[in-house]
Amino acid sequence: MSAPARWLDEIRWDEFGLVPAIAQEAGSGKVLMFAWMNREALSRTVETGKAVYWSRSRRCLWHKGEESGHVQKVLEIRVDCDADVLLLTIEQVGGIACHTGRHSCFYRRYVDGGWESVEPVLKDPGAIYGNKDAHSP
Repeated sequence: MSAPARWLDEIRWDEFGLVPAIAQEAGSGKVLMFAWMNREALSRTVETGKAVYWSRSRRCLWHKGEESGHVQKVLEIRVDCDADVLLLTIEQVGGIACHTGRHSCFYRRYVDGGWESVEPVLKDPGAIYGNKDAHSP
């Protein structure tokens, strides 16, 4: 039997057992996405070297890229000073992090009272996910 993962106990999990996780691209420093992790997601991320998140909507583990092939290779994991936010330095396989087919989930910018798309769709979500609803806004 393996020793308990005490490092996981140092994380300040919220009342739902989750912690925010930011995925930042290693080469550019660009923030590609934000997601949630629970203990199992973080543990599996460390074990596999690939990002695993907790899907609040589906209420299950979500292996980033399991459907799209756009996995995130995790190069480093940091925790902030309060131990309540994680920062993952990642290599984004395929260059697409967002389910809308864009490089980053942060593709809209506030301009004059509205949100303006500032990043192109690199690949049609229908081509990535087939006939499934890609939830693109």
